[in-house]
Formats: sequence, structure tokens, C-alpha cells
Amino acid sequence: MATSSADNAVKRHPLAATIVLSIVGYAVVIGTFLGVVPARIFPDLSLSQVNRLADAIALVNAVNVVVIAAGWRWIRRDEVKRHAAAMVTSFVLILLFLVLYLTKIGGGGTKEFVGPAVAYYPYLAMLAVHIILSIVAVPVVLYALVLGATHSPTELRTETPHRRVGRIAASAWLLSLALGVVTYLLLNHAYDWEYVESAAAVLLLF
Repeated sequence: MATSSADNAVKRHPLAATIVLSIVGYAVVIGTFLGVVPARIFPDLSLSQVNRLADAIALVNAVNVVVIAAGWRWIRRDEVKRHAAAMVTSFVLILLFLVLYLTKIGGGGTKEFVGPAVAYYPYLAMLAVHIILSIVAVPVVLYALVLGATHSPTELRTETPHRRVGRIAASAWLLSLALGVVTYLLLNHAYDWEYVESAAAVLLLF
């Protein structure tokens, strides 16, 4: 996804830039879950609106799976420009997912799985892997993007670990997104659920 080879602070210190971006991202998400992020910035969502947001999030994630897979295929065929376009699109979709997800959590809440043990434990296992990969993949994805945005294609191949990091990032994010879609289907369409308001949503009542 590289389009520039100009020297700058981010290019010289991509790891430091990645750390800063990761900390900001983690802080926003954790702050939303804990109700630290001001509740007034979130809309007061009804259960129906929470359900629609869950549908939209699943759709965004499903589209992103296709986009990342296409980007991976294009770089393997040395179609650098198409690969770059796919990775930029994927990042935009990640940001869209984050906005929708934080809005759902901050202004509404979450739904907890209610179903038989034969489905409950596989659901929990997939959800756990999905969440862990989502957390762990953030700095790896950001590092690959920072490298790609600040180096030329030649520099990426000869001077950076972009290829290796990108492969790890794409693998982790693909699996995380795919499991997210599967758990969405199990929770929202295959079995029952119980709605739990978030801390931020509760604060909106006061």
C-alpha cells in the first residue's frame, strides 16, 4: 500500500508510531467498555437499534474478509497497486467497524449467548479466539499499515519486514473476522440471547 518514500519521523520510527496508535486505540475501546468515555457522546439506543448495528457490523466484517483475501491474492501475483487499494479499503472497513461497535456498546449494550451446552462451549471458544486475535492483531496490523504508508514498494521489499508482518496481520485478522461472523450468526440467528446494557448506556439514564 506504499505510495511514498519521503523521509519523515514516522518512517524513521514506525514501531514508535505503531505503539502510540495502538495505545490510543486500546484506550478508546477499554474506556467505552468501562464507561470512562463520556456517555453523552453516544446515542441512546433501543434494543432494535442495537440489533441493526449488530447486523451492520457482521456485514462490514464479512466484506472485509473478502477484501483482505483479495489483497492477499493480489500481492502474491505481484499486483502491488491492487493490493495497496485492498489494504487501504480494509483499514477503512476496520475503522467503520470500530465506530459501529463502540456506538453499539457505548449507547446500547451486549447480548449474551443463551443456548444448550453443546453449542455454548464451542461458541465461547470461538468468541475467545476472536477477541484475543482482535486484541493481539491491532499493533501488528497497524505496524504493517505504517510501513506500507511510509515506504515505497522497493523499500518495503528490501528494507522492512512488511511482507512477514503483513502475512501475520492478514492471517490473524482474517481468522478473527471470520470467527466474528460465525459467532454473530450463532448468537443472533441460531440460538437465544439475553440483553445486557453497557456501563455507558446505564450512565445515560442519569
